[in-house]
Order: sequence, then C-alpha cells, then structure tokens
Amino acid sequence: MDNFHRDTWAEIDLDAIYDNVANLRRFLPDGTQVMAVVKANAYGHGDAQVATTALEAGASYLAVAILDEALALRQKGINAPILVLGASRPADVELAARHRITLTVFRADWLEEAASIYNGSIPVHLHLKMDTGMGRLGVKDEEETKRITTLIDRHPSFILEGVYTHFATADEVNTDYLSYQYRRFLHMLEWLPSRPPIVHCANSATVLRFPERAFNMARFGISMYGLAPSPSIKPLLPYELKEAFSLHSRLVHVKRLQPGEKVSYGATYTAQEEEWIGTLPIGYADGWLRRLQHFHVLVNGQKAPIVGRICMDQCMIRLPEPLPIGTKVTLIGRQGDEFISVDDVARYLETINYEVPCTISYRVPRIFFRNKRIMEVRNAVCHG
Repeated sequence: MDNFHRDTWAEIDLDAIYDNVANLRRFLPDGTQVMAVVKANAYGHGDAQVATTALEAGASYLAVAILDEALALRQKGINAPILVLGASRPADVELAARHRITLTVFRADWLEEAASIYNGSIPVHLHLKMDTGMGRLGVKDEEETKRITTLIDRHPSFILEGVYTHFATADEVNTDYLSYQYRRFLHMLEWLPSRPPIVHCANSATVLRFPERAFNMARFGISMYGLAPSPSIKPLLPYELKEAFSLHSRLVHVKRLQPGEKVSYGATYTAQEEEWIGTLPIGYADGWLRRLQHFHVLVNGQKAPIVGRICMDQCMIRLPEPLPIGTKVTLIGRQGDEFISVDDVARYLETINYEVPCTISYRVPRIFFRNKRIMEVRNAVCHG
C-alpha cells in the first residue's frame, strides 16, 4: 500500500462481486446473458477491476453511461463488448467504431447526422432505446422507429445489434407501472421489421424479481455490488447479495477535552464531561458529507459518534476511551459484531444506496481484494 499516503481508503471485495454475478447467472433462464453495468467508475468501486471480475464470473457484455467511460476501459485492456447507455455525439461515431464500442440510438435526426458524417467501413453497432414510460432517452412512436430502422438498412456500416428500454418503478413493491411499461415494450417491438439479436429491459430490480422478463440479456447494476435496488423490495429478493464496498480510516490525533470545550466549525458540539476526541483524515471532499454529523463509525468494535461539523478533509469522533494513533476506524463495513452498511449511510442521508459509493471521491484510494488477498491498490480516478 505504498502508492497512497493517507490513512483513509476503501476496500473492494471482488470475490463478492464475482459471487453476485455468478449467482445471477445460475438464477437466470437458460440462454439469458448478463450485461454488467460499470458506469460511474463501477458505481465508485473501480471500473476495470469490476469489469474484469464480472466477465470472469460469466458476464458477456459491459455497459457504461458515456463514451469516455468506454474508452477508459479500452485503454485499460478491456476487450469485451461495451454499450454506451447515454447520449453520444454523432461526430464521435467513427471513434466508437474504431474502438468497437456500441452506441445507443434514440433519435432519427441523430442517426441522420451520424450517417452524413461517417463514411468508414468499420461496423458501427447500435442499440435502439425505446421510451416506454421513463421519459428520458428513447423513441416513443412508430414513425420515428421506422425512420431509424430504414436509415440503418440503407447505411452499410450501421448494424442494429440490440433494442432495449428502462423501467422507472421496478424497485417498488407495486408492479402496476412496471407491467404497463413491459406491455408497452412488447407492443413497440412489433414496430421493428425483425428483432435484433439482443433484447434487454431488465435492470437489477426486474431480473431478480421477474427473470422471465429479461428476454435474452439482463442489465446487472446495483445488485452486482451487493446492494438491493431499494429497501422496500429487499425482502423480496430470491437470494442474499454480498456487499462489496467498505470504507476505513485511522486515528491521526487523539485529545482530551474538558467540559465546555467545543469541536469544529461553528462550535456546534460542546463536551459535557471529560471526553476523548479522535480526528480522522476524511471529510466532505472525500464524499463523507457534512450531513453525516451525528452519525457514527466503528472503532474497537464499538459505535463512536461523529461530533462537530464534518470538515472538507477531516472529521472528529467521540472515543469510548483513549486509543492509540493509528487505530483503525470503519465508516462502512464490519468491526467485530457491529456492521455499518451502505444502506445505513444512505438511510441517514435520506438518499438511495447508489449515491453513497458513487460519492466517495477520487481522493480515497481503492484496495481490491480477490481470494482474500490484496490484488491491487489504485487511485479512484475513473480515467486514470
């Protein structure tokens, strides 16, 4: 661990990610492939490391949000098919073709512009996005769909490899709107002259509850990292997921406060008695947000409250007793019998679990474990 120089780090359990993908593969109907979603630096876990692990576990396709993320994976030696789920510029079609990156098409005028620019012979693989009720990207009517398929037929280098949609409420117990979108997708598929080789609509929430709706490919995002798509459907999942992300720091300073002494900006915390206060080198610039004041961490297997306002680079905790400098502190993860999950942090922040690992910034190095051994230590920069 000599290539980072601060006492704060995240640990990524690649064995957990491997098992989550392998378990899904066993759960899916025969012939259904897995598309591992590794956008946003694999939800903050590490793009290339997670992609490699997911492919080893049986995923056959990767998905990212933007072209830059796909190019970063290519630069890191990932050769598997990659789909860009978000919008790309027509001018970048040649770049995508050269790197064998599949693009999403969701507007006829986008495709017309791309066709006017691209005269290359390298195939451009496309997935057509249909908007069945998400209200985001996607075609909504038959006329535009037919314009797109006609343009693809006329352009020798354009290949319609796949078609997909995205469900807005798959992580809710009530399935009325999910069923509406599914029926809508089935109807919209009839607009195509023929179905392309790949059809996908099932995200983690859908595939874990309704694997029969996955068509021939499932997009595995949040649950690949061991997190339930929402607290409400967690009890409905068919098997236990293995959480892969944990966050740790070490005490860099310990001091004794007397009654009446205060802590941090705004002097919002006052010691009521003689107390031991420890300083951790992690703050909101690392993604440990100011709103986590009054939350707790784990030290020596016990809960220790965060006291005073969280600073940009540091925060303070009230210790159960005087402890040595260098004592390990767990902000997310297990110590002894105590456990702080990503869901616990998300619940305190009144947000979703997706946001928590994504928020932990590039300043926090990731340590990757495989077979319980350190495999690699890397800075978290997505394109680095």
